[in-house]
Amino acid sequence: MNKKFTIGWPGPVTSKKYGSIAYEEPLRKFLSKNFDLDFINIEGSHFQNKYLKALEFLFNLFKIKGKKDLWIRDFYSTVMMFPSKTKGKNLVVVHHLDFSGFNFAPRIVLSLCTRFFFYQNLKKADAIVVVSEFWKNHLLKREYKNVYKIYNSFNLSDFNIFDEEVLDFKKKHDLLGKPIIYLGNCQRAKGVVESFNALKDLNVHLVTSGERKVDLPTLNLNLAYRDYLKLLKASSIVIAMSKFEEGWCRTAHEAMLLKIPVIGSGLGGMRELLEGGNQIICEDFKNLKEKVEYLLKNPEERKKMGEQGYDYAKDFTNERFVGNWVEILPKVLS
Repeated sequence: MNKKFTIGWPGPVTSKKYGSIAYEEPLRKFLSKNFDLDFINIEGSHFQNKYLKALEFLFNLFKIKGKKDLWIRDFYSTVMMFPSKTKGKNLVVVHHLDFSGFNFAPRIVLSLCTRFFFYQNLKKADAIVVVSEFWKNHLLKREYKNVYKIYNSFNLSDFNIFDEEVLDFKKKHDLLGKPIIYLGNCQRAKGVVESFNALKDLNVHLVTSGERKVDLPTLNLNLAYRDYLKLLKASSIVIAMSKFEEGWCRTAHEAMLLKIPVIGSGLGGMRELLEGGNQIICEDFKNLKEKVEYLLKNPEERKKMGEQGYDYAKDFTNERFVGNWVEILPKVLS
């Protein structure tokens, strides 16, 4: 790699370890070691009000200018792409383009931005990286060129969760005595409301995690990453009934790496993941309870699904991820 190449990357500085942030973390580490990487923090810091904070975020994007050999962009910095201000090639990373799970106002704004700004500015990109076959096909059908697929990656050593840790976790959070069903991150877009309503009569512990964005009578745990993995490992089944077209679904992938069976909606890139690992796709919440009851009554099937899921999920390593980027970057920078 050539340290002389300069790369600009506008993005927020955050401690979050999921979704697009988790995807980007190993990429940033690789780029910082091999190129002159200038990561530009555009996170709003002057306001507490979420709307003012969003305006500050956009203003920080608008201010970006200068020349780099390559700019790496997400959805927001692509919407705010001004080639007259930022000179150099552009590589856009697309996770997903479905904002139907957002609240009404941001959903409308982001949908309009996608239609009138993002897709137009994407035509100016020198390369587009997507995270699943679903989104690659989506863009190819729209006749975009230079679309590359680079999957999510995982540090496999993170998933060495010991039985003693799991038992201590269950004791700490009073999760003994019944099977644990993990419903997902506690937000409407992840389908936790409908999943809860479908499963609330079962004799199980129903658990959500992350910031509580919807009020449900479940145990919700806002956990550090390793404790979150303990929760997945402690679960009998992980539910991933997202209501929007996912980029991939790291939660489902993490469960598979822990040999826990997954039942998911299969929307967006998630279908490729679930089909690849022989997990269960449930396209209607009406059928969710039946599928959960079947797995609870058949521990051997759960074990089989866990092994099959792991066999597929284990190949998505950081080494493979970096190798994919090593292949495409010279093509873009040449």
